[in-house]
Amino acid sequence: MKKLIVAAAMVAFAASTALAADTVVMKAKNGNVTFNHKEHSAAGDCKACHGEGTPGKLTLGKDAAHKLCKGCHETKKAGPTKCGDCHKK
Repeated sequence: MKKLIVAAAMVAFAASTALAADTVVMKAKNGNVTFNHKEHSAAGDCKACHGEGTPGKLTLGKDAAHKLCKGCHETKKAGPTKCGDCHKK
């Protein structure tokens, strides 16, 4: 019984870690931006955001994030483009 409980706890931990990796929260003064990585990666190519090479964690300033994220939403005519649609306090 103990082994079963330990196994269940390990599966729950692994699942919660995997789910957490699907959502990225970017801190911003006018409200944090929650980014669903799984949804975005299914809709596009990794290179669109990460560039050439092995994809890794992005460090974006305000201007770069707006150019990349908002620019993509405007180009594809999909996704939010207004401040309050992404930034939540």
